[in-house]
Amino acid sequence: MRNVPGMIPGEAQLFADIAALDIAFELIEHAAVFTVDESAKLERDIAGAHTKNLFLKDAGGQFWLVTVPAEIRVDLKKLPQAIGSKRVSFGNADDMMRLLGVTPGSVTPIAVINDDASEVTVIIDARLAAVDRINIHPLRNTATIGLSPVNLSRLLRHWRHEPIIATIPAVE
Repeated sequence: MRNVPGMIPGEAQLFADIAALDIAFELIEHAAVFTVDESAKLERDIAGAHTKNLFLKDAGGQFWLVTVPAEIRVDLKKLPQAIGSKRVSFGNADDMMRLLGVTPGSVTPIAVINDDASEVTVIIDARLAAVDRINIHPLRNTATIGLSPVNLSRLLRHWRHEPIIATIPAVE
């Protein structure tokens, strides 16, 4: 069920897991968005906290997926200390596809459903852990799924990815 022809890798399994875990969610279909600026136009019509996701690789070769509120600019120089890593840089599209099965513009913490080897560490910003609803892509940038931070964490744990909640430094 992980790869159904015509579906994004993991999409059928994602919704099967959501159903099996009895997780409440709202799915909103929309035109493709590739940047935070493009998605900002949708935000006024979708309740909840909107996010951006950084796919990173540190100097030691570890991959990280950091999810933060859409409106903050992450201080990449201070980030390694906040997440317990070495110097970080943006991961490339080939690694993103190989590890997460998604392309740039569709990055989401739930893409770890495709990371069977648990090579990617998921970091959720503490500001998002405190909201009622988080909005993220459901493996594709043509929809938004809204769910509670508790249920997002349940999904991540279900896929053997214990999320780390951390205060991500923002550029002042």
